[in-house]
Amino acid sequence: MNDDRPRLGGLLTREPHVIATGVEVLADALREQAVPVEQVDWRPPPPGTDASLAAVLRDPRHAEANARAVGRLLAARPHLVDVRPAREVLGLEPGTFLHAGPPIEWERTSGPMRGALIGAMLLEGLAETPDDAERALARGAVTLEPCHHHRTVGPMAGLVSPSMWMFVVKDAEHGGTAYCSLNEGLGKVLRYGAYGPEVVERLRWMGEVLGPVLREAVRLHGPLDLTALMAQALQMGDELHNRNRAATALLMRELAPAFASTDASRADIAGVLTFVGGNEHFFLNVGMAAAKCAADAARDVPGSSLVVAMARNGTDFGIQVSGTGDRWFTGPAGVPDGLYLGSYGPADANPDIGDSAITETVGVGGFALAAAPAIVRFVGGEVPEALAATRRMYEITMAEHPALQIPMLSFRGTPAGIDVTKVVRTGVLPVIDTGIAGREAGTGQVGAGLVEPPGEIFTEALHALAATA
Repeated sequence: MNDDRPRLGGLLTREPHVIATGVEVLADALREQAVPVEQVDWRPPPPGTDASLAAVLRDPRHAEANARAVGRLLAARPHLVDVRPAREVLGLEPGTFLHAGPPIEWERTSGPMRGALIGAMLLEGLAETPDDAERALARGAVTLEPCHHHRTVGPMAGLVSPSMWMFVVKDAEHGGTAYCSLNEGLGKVLRYGAYGPEVVERLRWMGEVLGPVLREAVRLHGPLDLTALMAQALQMGDELHNRNRAATALLMRELAPAFASTDASRADIAGVLTFVGGNEHFFLNVGMAAAKCAADAARDVPGSSLVVAMARNGTDFGIQVSGTGDRWFTGPAGVPDGLYLGSYGPADANPDIGDSAITETVGVGGFALAAAPAIVRFVGGEVPEALAATRRMYEITMAEHPALQIPMLSFRGTPAGIDVTKVVRTGVLPVIDTGIAGREAGTGQVGAGLVEPPGEIFTEALHALAATA
């Protein structure tokens, strides 16, 4: 048959352009022959997930549910409205402590969590010595509950006890409220598991001076728009998890006139300004409460595969999904890969810990690494890797945040709204930019780096969603 049509779509008459997946040796062999190759980091979905993926994606509720859930997340308007003790806003009774991550019992707690619990016992007067505190905790003398079960988030160990003061953040769009404790600074601090006399003394000063002064200043200022502040901080080089230098400065600039107008003594105002001025992570806890507000607005949408919480307790890494209510999907927490302080190394590191991954859950932190080139050296990377990390997160998210934009990506919105189905289909896991706590109780911070959740928790969540379809 005489046919003059191009054969094989012109493959034999044009330069080939190859897209390679899987092992890199195949792409390398082509490159050695001067063939242009684009390497794609792709892997097949885990075995046994095809039926669940099909069930979730065919669910007639799925597309609309995801649009509704992520729309609520993006539309949230968190405002800092107050600062109050936990016993007032959370109704915490003596002997009840909140902790980071999914539920855990004393017997399974890691070193940093145990250290923080010991420090909280000393702070609340429930024990005279660390040994007394540890014995009381071992016999079940206190009630332990996750922060997330109380509309609360806490960095690292996440410990909240009744006398601690909390940021109160309200969502002006949907009406929800979220809480987070005040940030202690870096080094030997309770949230990293340190509990020495200087830690407890600092916490008492925070309760007696810092909290009351902040409360008066915030009330004098009035509701403070946190989305606007966070958007500006991203354009000033923060990613709002491991780098909060600009956000802290912007927060204090907003509150400065109110500080000057409070009834607090000059000494107390000076002490507060000195403390916050020397603590570039002070905004982290405010930003975490803002992120919790946004994520909670997207909860409980039947059929939605949107992740609404990622949290770690130092032993387990857990996620919650909009369409599966308050159920936790958990797996072992991994050790972050990063840089270490002083003589510390990976052998000194505890597995990942903290509720601060709520920042990544809503599209900042590790998802916004491209906005913070200054942070990459601190966590052991280079600028191109930061850009690549953010671009990779667009593959597993539902939307781009309209207000939180990244200058280095031509003001593209941060990738927001993690989709369980996309994580399972692509094999791409969320990247989290975090601090590293020492494995032994009382050590404090030993470094900072990047970490990913265990992939199986997304598979488990997918199966649970499929059961509801």
